[in-house]
Amino acid sequence: MTVPPDEDTLRKRLSPEQYHVLRQQGTEPAFTGRYWAHHEIGAYHCAACGQALFESSAKFDSGTGWPSFWQALTPGAVTEKTDTGHGMVRTEILCGQCSSHLGHVFPDGPPPTGLRYCVNSAALDFIARED
Repeated sequence: MTVPPDEDTLRKRLSPEQYHVLRQQGTEPAFTGRYWAHHEIGAYHCAACGQALFESSAKFDSGTGWPSFWQALTPGAVTEKTDTGHGMVRTEILCGQCSSHLGHVFPDGPPPTGLRYCVNSAALDFIARED
């Protein structure tokens, strides 16, 4: 396990939008992120620390305008926290390594999990691979 970057390093390395999403719990507008309609084979990683989070085979089109996945890559890759902001009660998802904000998880996804991990593209980096 690598050591997560410190705040000064993240502030310098990430774009303002990435920093806002990952470290200040921001949200990018729907249908604007680079990965919402992305269909390459590979893995999605945390843009802050590089932790592998989701496999492309778990990605699906939820119609929401954000990348959606029905499961995390491995247990512990993504952690959960109750979010009571904006007058709602939701389940926030965070990078299991650096605790950066990724998005939220909802119980309206497809089988086999029934989950929809709704993730901001700005929180992700993609590493392609050939199958």
